[in-house]
Amino acid sequence: MKVVETKQAPAAIGPYSQGIIVNNMFYSSGQIPLTPEGVMLEGDVKEQTHQVFSNLKAVLAAAGASLETVVKATVFIKNMDEFSLVNEVYGEYFSNHKPARSCVEVARLPKDALVEIEVVALIK
Repeated sequence: MKVVETKQAPAAIGPYSQGIIVNNMFYSSGQIPLTPEGVMLEGDVKEQTHQVFSNLKAVLAAAGASLETVVKATVFIKNMDEFSLVNEVYGEYFSNHKPARSCVEVARLPKDALVEIEVVALIK
């Protein structure tokens, strides 16, 4: 087991790591729209989703993986009425490669984020 840590994504804001590698699989912690400096990105759900993907790409790269090796994504959104907006941005990052996915509406996310995404990826 190996802990993944990068300054290119926000540091964990609790007793957890940005991600863990087990064998050849990477498991990310949920990424919210914090900048790498730890500042919450204000803005609409589309802007926040772009920041989440920026964070995911950084932790994936630190693990030796990429969006192209993601096998499963879990999306948490504050308001299911904004699903189509999140899905629009999501499709920009997963256009040809389409991993398995779950999406759930939640009552509240850390720092009152509008979206949080976690991934499981293969390390090649």
